[in-house]
Amino acid sequence: MSLKQDLGQRIQILRKNKKLTQEKFSELVGIDSKNISKIENGNNYPSPETLVSIAKALDVEIYELFVFKEQIPYEKMKEEIISALNDNKKVLYLYKMLTGI
Repeated sequence: MSLKQDLGQRIQILRKNKKLTQEKFSELVGIDSKNISKIENGNNYPSPETLVSIAKALDVEIYELFVFKEQIPYEKMKEEIISALNDNKKVLYLYKMLTGI
Protein backbone atom coordinates (compact mmCIF):
# COMPACT_ATOMS: atom_id res chain seq x y z
CA MET A 1 0.00 0.00 0.00
CA SER A 2 1.30 3.51 -0.80
CA LEU A 3 1.66 6.33 1.72
CA LYS A 4 -1.34 8.09 0.13
CA GLN A 5 -3.46 4.99 0.58
CA ASP A 6 -2.26 4.37 4.15
CA LEU A 7 -2.92 7.98 5.10
CA GLY A 8 -6.34 7.96 3.48
CA GLN A 9 -7.30 4.74 5.18
CA ARG A 10 -6.09 6.07 8.55
CA ILE A 11 -8.12 9.27 8.16
CA GLN A 12 -11.18 7.26 7.20
CA ILE A 13 -10.83 4.98 10.24
CA LEU A 14 -10.43 7.94 12.59
CA ARG A 15 -13.40 9.72 10.98
CA LYS A 16 -15.63 6.67 11.31
CA ASN A 17 -14.52 6.17 14.93
CA LYS A 18 -15.82 9.71 15.56
CA LYS A 19 -19.06 8.71 13.78
CA LEU A 20 -18.67 11.53 11.27
CA THR A 21 -20.06 11.36 7.75
CA GLN A 22 -17.83 12.59 4.94
CA GLU A 23 -20.17 15.55 4.54
CA LYS A 24 -20.00 16.59 8.21
CA PHE A 25 -16.26 15.93 8.27
CA SER A 26 -15.73 18.06 5.16
CA GLU A 27 -17.58 20.93 6.87
CA LEU A 28 -15.31 20.65 9.92
CA VAL A 29 -12.19 20.49 7.76
CA GLY A 30 -13.33 23.26 5.42
CA ILE A 31 -12.99 21.43 2.12
CA ASP A 32 -15.43 19.83 -0.31
CA SER A 33 -16.66 16.31 0.53
CA LYS A 34 -15.38 15.14 -2.89
CA ASN A 35 -11.87 16.08 -1.76
CA ILE A 36 -12.34 14.14 1.48
CA SER A 37 -13.35 11.12 -0.61
CA LYS A 38 -10.27 11.48 -2.83
CA ILE A 39 -8.01 11.73 0.24
CA GLU A 40 -9.61 8.73 1.95
CA ASN A 41 -9.39 6.66 -1.24
CA GLY A 42 -5.68 7.42 -1.54
CA ASN A 43 -6.04 9.45 -4.72
CA ASN A 44 -4.91 12.82 -3.30
CA TYR A 45 -2.55 14.04 -0.61
CA PRO A 46 -4.00 16.69 1.67
CA SER A 47 -2.11 19.99 1.76
CA PRO A 48 -0.26 20.85 4.98
CA GLU A 49 -3.05 23.27 5.90
CA THR A 50 -5.66 20.60 5.28
CA LEU A 51 -3.69 18.11 7.39
CA VAL A 52 -3.84 20.57 10.28
CA SER A 53 -7.60 20.98 9.81
CA ILE A 54 -8.10 17.21 9.56
CA ALA A 55 -6.19 16.62 12.79
CA LYS A 56 -8.22 19.31 14.57
CA ALA A 57 -11.51 17.90 13.27
CA LEU A 58 -10.51 14.43 14.46
CA ASP A 59 -9.12 15.75 17.75
CA VAL A 60 -5.72 14.11 17.21
CA GLU A 61 -2.15 15.30 16.82
CA ILE A 62 -0.89 15.43 13.23
CA TYR A 63 1.60 12.62 13.80
CA GLU A 64 -1.31 10.34 14.77
CA LEU A 65 -2.57 10.54 11.19
CA PHE A 66 0.62 8.71 10.18
CA VAL A 67 0.46 5.95 12.80
CA PHE A 68 -0.65 3.18 10.50
CA LYS A 69 0.06 0.18 12.72
CA GLU A 70 -2.15 0.64 15.74
CA GLN A 71 -1.79 -3.00 16.64
CA ILE A 72 1.69 -2.35 18.09
CA PRO A 73 1.29 -2.32 21.89
CA TYR A 74 2.66 0.70 23.73
CA GLU A 75 5.03 -1.52 25.71
CA LYS A 76 6.56 -2.73 22.44
CA MET A 77 6.88 0.88 21.25
CA LYS A 78 8.63 1.83 24.50
CA GLU A 79 11.05 -1.08 24.10
CA GLU A 80 11.88 0.00 20.55
CA ILE A 81 12.37 3.64 21.60
CA ILE A 82 14.62 2.64 24.50
CA SER A 83 16.57 0.39 22.16
CA ALA A 84 16.94 3.26 19.66
CA LEU A 85 18.59 5.37 22.38
CA ASN A 86 21.68 3.18 22.01
CA ASP A 87 22.21 4.43 18.45
CA ASN A 88 23.54 8.00 18.19
CA LYS A 89 22.01 8.56 14.75
CA LYS A 90 18.59 7.48 15.99
CA VAL A 91 18.94 9.69 19.08
CA LEU A 92 19.66 12.66 16.81
CA TYR A 93 16.69 11.78 14.61
CA LEU A 94 14.38 11.41 17.63
CA TYR A 95 15.61 14.70 19.03
CA LYS A 96 14.93 16.47 15.73
CA MET A 97 11.45 14.95 15.59
CA LEU A 98 10.64 16.02 19.14
CA THR A 99 11.97 19.54 18.79
CA GLY A 100 10.69 20.15 15.26
CA ILE A 101 14.15 21.05 13.94
